[in-house]
Amino acid sequence: MLQVLACGAVVFPGLFFAFRRILPCVFRHWSDADVVLVSERLVSSIHAIMATTAGVIVVSSCSGDVINDRHWLATYFVIWYGVPYMTYDIFAMYLSHYHRFRVKGHEDYKQHSLRTVNSFIRREFLLVLHHIALLTILLPVTLVRELSSNVSCVCFHARVCLLKLRALCLSVPQFFRKDQGDFFIGCLFLTELSTPFVSLGKILIQLSLQDCWPHKANGGMVLFTFFMCRIALFPYMYWMYGRHYGIPLYSVPFHLSLATNLGNSCILAPQVYWFVLLCRKGYRLYKRSRTPEPSPAVTVTDNSKDD
Repeated sequence: MLQVLACGAVVFPGLFFAFRRILPCVFRHWSDADVVLVSERLVSSIHAIMATTAGVIVVSSCSGDVINDRHWLATYFVIWYGVPYMTYDIFAMYLSHYHRFRVKGHEDYKQHSLRTVNSFIRREFLLVLHHIALLTILLPVTLVRELSSNVSCVCFHARVCLLKLRALCLSVPQFFRKDQGDFFIGCLFLTELSTPFVSLGKILIQLSLQDCWPHKANGGMVLFTFFMCRIALFPYMYWMYGRHYGIPLYSVPFHLSLATNLGNSCILAPQVYWFVLLCRKGYRLYKRSRTPEPSPAVTVTDNSKDD
C-alpha cells in the first residue's frame, strides 16, 4: 500500500516544485505568488486529465452492466493518485494563499506561522474541512474494511480522486460498494473535465490575456463542461441506474435509499451554486466587453487579477 501511495506522493509534489523552478526562468517578472498560482493550476490540470482519461476508460468498459461490470482503474487509480493528490493539494493551496498575501505586503505574512495557517483555514474552511474529513475519517474506515475482508472499497477513493467534485456513488447508500458500481465511479472521474479549462482561464489572466478571444472561448468551455460534467451528470447517472433496473427516471429516487438521495442533493447544491457564480461572472465580462472603451485621456490601467 505504501509503495502504491508513493506514486502520487512523488508525482504531484515533484511536478509542483519543478514548475516552480522552471516558470521563473521563463517569466522573470512574475512574483512568487504568480509562480505558485500557475504551478498549482498546471498540476491540477494534469491530475484532471489523468482522472478524465481514467473515467472514459472505465465508463466505456462498464457500460454493458452498469452495476456489476468491473474495471481495475475504478479502484487503483484513486489509490495510486487520489489520496496523494488530495494531501498535496492542501499544501499547494496553503502556499498559494501565503504568497498571495505576502506579495500584497501583509505584516503577518513575512514568514510562515500559525497565524498564516489559521488565516488560510478561515478563508478556505470548506475545502480544508472536506480534505481533512476524507483523510482522517473515511480513509481509515475504508482501509480497515479492505484489510479485514479483502473487498475492494472505492466509493471514498472516488471522491478523493475528484477533490473539489464531491459526489456519491449511486450504487450503494454507504461507503462500501461491494464490488459494484464501477461505471458510476468512472462517471465521477469525468467531472474533472472542467478543471483544465478553469485552470487555463486563471493562467490566461496571469498572462494578461483576459481580453483576447482564447480567454472568451475558454470561458464558454468552462460553462459548458461544468454544467455537463458536474450538474447534468447526476440525472444521467440516475437515468442509467433506472435503465438497468427497468424503472423510469422519476422513480429512481424512490428506488434508492434516503441517505443516497440526501447525499447527492447536498453535494449537487454547491455545484449549482458555483455554476451560478460562473454565469454571473461570464455575464459581467460580456457586459464589460460591450461597453465602449474610454478615451485615452481618461483611461485608467487596472493591473488587478481578480478571479
